[in-house]
Amino acid sequence: MADSTATRWEYETVRPPRDPTMEEAADPEKELNEMAADGWELVDTIDYSGGGTKFLVFKRPADEGDDG
Repeated sequence: MADSTATRWEYETVRPPRDPTMEEAADPEKELNEMAADGWELVDTIDYSGGGTKFLVFKRPADEGDDG
């Protein structure tokens, strides 16, 4: 039986911004602040096997009645 008081989460992934060379990620401060303003919390990154960040992973509580 599932605990009905447990928090349900929804997740979002965002590609970090890149400089024109595509070799280095630009500072993602603007994107992080925009996501935070919408209630998202950065929880992890998914990295390329050779280095660098491929995705930023965010989570926030799911809306009640949201089936995902």
